[in-house]
Amino acid sequence: MIQALQADPSCQDIQFEVMDFSQQPDLRFLRDEIVQRLPNIEQHPDQKLVLLVLGLKEAIGVNLQGDYPPVLQDLNFVRDAYKRTVPHPILFFLPDYAITRLAKFAPDFWAWRSGVFLFQTPQVTKDYARAETLESDRRIGSSGLPESPERIALLESLLMDCRPSPGRAPTTADLSACNTLLHQLGVAYLSRRAAAKAQDYLQEALTLAQQRDDAPLTAEITQVLGRTLAEQRQFEAAERAYQNALAQFRQLGNQRGEANTLFCLGNVELELRNFAQAETYYQQCLTIAHALGNDYGTASTYHQLGRVAQDQRRFEDAIAFYQKALALTEPQSPSPDSPTP
Repeated sequence: MIQALQADPSCQDIQFEVMDFSQQPDLRFLRDEIVQRLPNIEQHPDQKLVLLVLGLKEAIGVNLQGDYPPVLQDLNFVRDAYKRTVPHPILFFLPDYAITRLAKFAPDFWAWRSGVFLFQTPQVTKDYARAETLESDRRIGSSGLPESPERIALLESLLMDCRPSPGRAPTTADLSACNTLLHQLGVAYLSRRAAAKAQDYLQEALTLAQQRDDAPLTAEITQVLGRTLAEQRQFEAAERAYQNALAQFRQLGNQRGEANTLFCLGNVELELRNFAQAETYYQQCLTIAHALGNDYGTASTYHQLGRVAQDQRRFEDAIAFYQKALALTEPQSPSPDSPTP
């Protein structure tokens, strides 16, 4: 798009300069950053300088219910200073959700806009992204490996198209797809150990799932939120989330979800060195895993029982548990429905 602008014959008297802030997710003072960069631009005397600002979506954030983004707070506060210190037109490149947050959290700055130009994602791009994500047989996070940046980019691209935006009311299908994508992005970022970012997506996904009365998805998201909290070592909060998810899975009759949540509860109690409670959760998980015929889940639970016994210096019991786990994992490969240590 930028190349098209620069090559357009009607723009030959305009000097477009790109300012990319994508590597500054914690950016707060945008005007100061622009002012620092301006002296490095060699301005052409016969052209009008226009600044193209890219990469603000990380600093703006994703959660409509989240905190006041510092970059937007500052943008709104120093609005009048732009006339004096940045006397050039600025063109912001933002996804729909970031525009929504800009209008909400920086209303004074937003009131200065001279125009909003919406660009539709090509259908072929949408079809490819859906095939690789929403319609894929592979569950996000099921491999145990970090999700690729390319796959995350596809999810975010789809999310831009289905999110509510100024002047466009979401359809029921949009809300359902948006909910699924928010959940998948949370899981994807968690797989990359970006727990705080995952939590932002998951909190928004949970709110939307509850609004839509989607009980199964609500339970799944609640459990993953527990994992993000545990990853951040907020174990008491993680335990509350897991207990909430456990009650929901039991009410739904979802034994797989119940077993996974019991496994996660065992992990929390193990971290807290509450060995008796950890063993109780693992034994409950083991019973369900046996009933489901989930060998990998059974092996993972035996392994954790071995850790409990080892930490209690019950070495003979630990060896026995580890041997049971080993017998079940050779040479089988992981199942996507198994508990994750």
